[in-house]
Amino acid sequence: MKPKVTMIAWNQNDNYVVTAVNNHLLKVWNSCTGQLLHDLVGHADEVFVLETHPFDDRIMLSAGHDGNIFIWDITKGTKTKHYFNMIEGQGHGAVFDCKFSPDGQHFACTDSHGHLLIFGFGCSRPYERIPDQMFFHTDYRPLIRDSNNYVLDEQTQQAPHLMPPPFLVDVDGNPHPTKYQRLVPGRENCADEHLIPQLGYVATSDGEVVEQVIGQQTVDQDEQGLEPSILDGMIRQLQLEQDQRLGVDQESASSGPQNGEGTPRRG
Repeated sequence: MKPKVTMIAWNQNDNYVVTAVNNHLLKVWNSCTGQLLHDLVGHADEVFVLETHPFDDRIMLSAGHDGNIFIWDITKGTKTKHYFNMIEGQGHGAVFDCKFSPDGQHFACTDSHGHLLIFGFGCSRPYERIPDQMFFHTDYRPLIRDSNNYVLDEQTQQAPHLMPPPFLVDVDGNPHPTKYQRLVPGRENCADEHLIPQLGYVATSDGEVVEQVIGQQTVDQDEQGLEPSILDGMIRQLQLEQDQRLGVDQESASSGPQNGEGTPRRG
């Protein structure tokens, strides 16, 4: 197998460079001379997370698809701490990302099963109000490009940044209760009826039909006589203004200069 580098990171003072290789080894290099200093052994699958400590130049964190999280002393080439992300009944969960807190006393990781893992000191009670599995229902939804090459959400045909705030769901796409939906920025003050997503049946790429969140609201607000939310109104207004601008641009482009001089361009 030809070795390939999957991730690279400098330590806090830039004296060392750590590379993750697809043979599951981490290599520590002298950044000035290029000399190989240490091989760090411990991972059993590819590593795509390398995170340096915010102020301690000895410390580097690594995590990978094998579910292992290591804290290394890269100056000595030794393993300081190790955690294995075992999920009961499902094997291990691949770790996708990790970040240190600014003070270096905590770090947080996210895994393939929608878990947020927080490591550090103190009591975990403040974190007990969040659900065990957290995904946005729009995560991993396909995108398309329109005739102007702009990116749109395939299902709603809207620009992703103009879509309403997403709903929180578990790993199977089932929405969480309304008390959790209010934790999503933009949904803090929504009425209860606007916090229950619309469900529908969607076919996966394997042909399996599963129930998933497909809409942004549960009821038609116009039919129910409900006051629309301010946020949704702003989103619709932005979309309308964008459509109007595109219409004006297309008209000016189609009319073009009458004398054949110059080239029409977008405003």
